[in-house]
Formats: sequence, structure tokens, C-alpha cells
Amino acid sequence: MMLLALALLQAAATPSDAATEARYERCIDLATTNPVAARSEAGKWQLANGGWFAHQCLGMAYATEGGWSAAAVEFEAAARAAEVAKDKRAAQYWAQAGNAWLAGGANDKASAALNSALSAGTLTGLQLGEAHLDRARVLYATGDLDGARRDLDAALAVVPEDPLAWLLSATLARRAGDLPRARKDIAEAESRTKEAPEVQLEKGNIAAASGDEAGARAAWGIAAVGKGAAAESATRALAQFYAK
Repeated sequence: MMLLALALLQAAATPSDAATEARYERCIDLATTNPVAARSEAGKWQLANGGWFAHQCLGMAYATEGGWSAAAVEFEAAARAAEVAKDKRAAQYWAQAGNAWLAGGANDKASAALNSALSAGTLTGLQLGEAHLDRARVLYATGDLDGARRDLDAALAVVPEDPLAWLLSATLARRAGDLPRARKDIAEAESRTKEAPEVQLEKGNIAAASGDEAGARAAWGIAAVGKGAAAESATRALAQFYAK
């Protein structure tokens, strides 16, 4: 989804040693601008005992290239190495691994990694909120709507500015038959990213479920102008009106 702001693209806490920190920052900069060069640098750093920082940098490089499985494997390696050293960054790396597995469609592996991240009890702020949101997305995809609701409410309490959290919350509410909450939550999502096709598609879905044909037409019409799966779904939804 275009609204997804990947937590794994946010750099984890940097090391305290000045030399290691400098190398880490260079590697992360390469990972987001020149991932091929970053993979080479991270590989050399691993051979020089770069530990979890080298693994995390390599994971970032793979993520920039869209190699989600490879990225997740490296983030998990970083998490395990940090756990052995009893470093609290381990939870951050587990969260990044879960995010990467989720992006690659591996829900079971994403669930395991996110459970490890959240059970550590060391995530705070944005990282905590995004981990709850990612786990909610996994639970939603696997049909555990009650579990998804719990994680979504936890995410919204920490990252209320995230439009994806409001969008998923609205979708969950509609599926549960709670149309007042669905309308409220989709309005929150829309206020944060008005023209996003995913938001307008769901706004139309909620309007249709509420018996508001005009509202459904309007929202789906906006969504259909965009690109991607949401735009295609909106176009198909609009076709029912032309078939009458």
C-alpha cells in the first residue's frame, strides 16, 4: 500500500563508540542511496566483526532494493547478535525483520519477529506504535480481527498521526458492522492523506455499506483516478452503477 511508511527505513539507534558510529552512519547513508555499494561495505564490515550494525546495514540495503526476504534475514541476524550481547536494540531489529517479512508477504515469519520485538518491552514511541501496527496488519491478513483491533488501538494510542492505522481501523470497524466508528476513523485517515486511493476506496466502501450511494460514487470516483490496486478496485466498484 502506498500509505505504508516502513519502520525499517528509519535508522535504529546509533552505536556509542565514535568510530563505529561514523562507519555505521556512512553505511546507512549508502544503504538508502547506493545499496549496491552498501552491500559491499556491510559485507566487509561483517568480516571485520561489525556485529549487529553490519547486519542491520546490509538489511537496509536489501530493503532499499525491495529484497524483503534477504532484508528480514539480516535484520534477524542483527537481532540475535544484539540479544546475545544483551543490547536493547535487539527489539528494534526484530521489529524491522517483522516489517520486512510483512512487506514480502511472509505473515507467519512476520508474526514471530513482531512478537519477539513487542515482548522485549523496550520499544518506545514511534517504534512501539509501528510494531503494533505491523502486527495488526498481520493479524488482519490472517483473519484474527479481535487481535488486530487490540494492536490497532495500541498503535493509535502511540502514533495517532499515522494514516495507515486509521485506514485499517476504519476497515476493521466496517467489517465488524460498526459503521459509526468506520466513518469516524476514515475521516481521520482522510484528514491526514486526503487523495490517497486506498483511503478514498475505503471511504466509498463505508458509504456503500451505510446506504449512501452518492457518497460511494464520489469517493470511488476520486480513488479511480489514481493508480494501483485501490484504483482498480474503485473502478470495478463504479461499474455497478453503469450496469444499471
